[in-house]
Amino acid sequence: MPTLNTGRIILAPMEGVVDASVRHLITQFGGVDQCVTEFIRITDQVLPRHVFTRFAPELLTSARTSHGVPVAVQLLGSNPETLAGNAAKAAALGSPSVDLNFGCPSKTVNKHRGGAVLLDEPQVIHDIISAVRAAVPKATPVTAKMRLGNKDKSLALENALAIQEAGASEVVIHARTKVEGYKPPAHWEWIARLKEHLTISVVANGEIWTPDDYQRCREISGCADVMIGRGLIARPELAMMIKAINNGNQSESAQWQSIINMLLQYFTMVESQMMPRYVHGRIKQWLKMMRSQREEADGLFEEIKQIKDLNELRRHLESKQE
Repeated sequence: MPTLNTGRIILAPMEGVVDASVRHLITQFGGVDQCVTEFIRITDQVLPRHVFTRFAPELLTSARTSHGVPVAVQLLGSNPETLAGNAAKAAALGSPSVDLNFGCPSKTVNKHRGGAVLLDEPQVIHDIISAVRAAVPKATPVTAKMRLGNKDKSLALENALAIQEAGASEVVIHARTKVEGYKPPAHWEWIARLKEHLTISVVANGEIWTPDDYQRCREISGCADVMIGRGLIARPELAMMIKAINNGNQSESAQWQSIINMLLQYFTMVESQMMPRYVHGRIKQWLKMMRSQREEADGLFEEIKQIKDLNELRRHLESKQE
């Protein structure tokens, strides 16, 4: 297989899933070039430092995970002035770039004029990015994540151009509308259409679960750079598998034993951060998201799904260690 130019792989922000603990554990497998935080909701004020460090404790360690991967802060909102003020705060705290969310499909978020609903208002998107670009140092990149639209794709190009013309240096395009949610397929061909009109960096996002998916996405979208969310949760070594293929090497899955060890690490992290009644849910959530990609995960999930006692759950996971 010919060696490909190795593009970047970015771990996607996923609300309620990809927190600092998950970023730490996934980046330990290698292959991930950048992470983005869960969105910080911005309303009418500049938030205090502790809010930023709660979402991005990596700001306390040069904005990198313990494995040296940069972590960018993502903001969500609709008020250009307050978003600009918070972007300046994020940059001052050390975020290597500031990302703006125009892709979240949550009904609650959209109801309050955040996320994908703003794709109906390209001028607002332009105003937000323009204000943020003016507020942060020139050396701090401003990036954005968008879907192909809210209800349909009719404003896809207008939104992409608004992001570019307002001063963003990169746009991540999730190749579905808000209405399409996360249902297959992702329309990678639409990314290619938009990319033809853009001069800024374009990153493809959506339905990348395997190295083969990456190759097809790259061929269809024309993007070497990708953002992966659920695919990296389901298979934490996916980025390294993709990089191996790009470098002309054999791509191999991680041993199930290493996944068990990761889940036990996660158990310890979550237990130190959350009230006991929430811990088992987080472990099961991650294992459940692995089921589509790992037969062992499917079996283990069935074994533990009714367990609520934490000591019993830990013992069951430990019993899977060799």
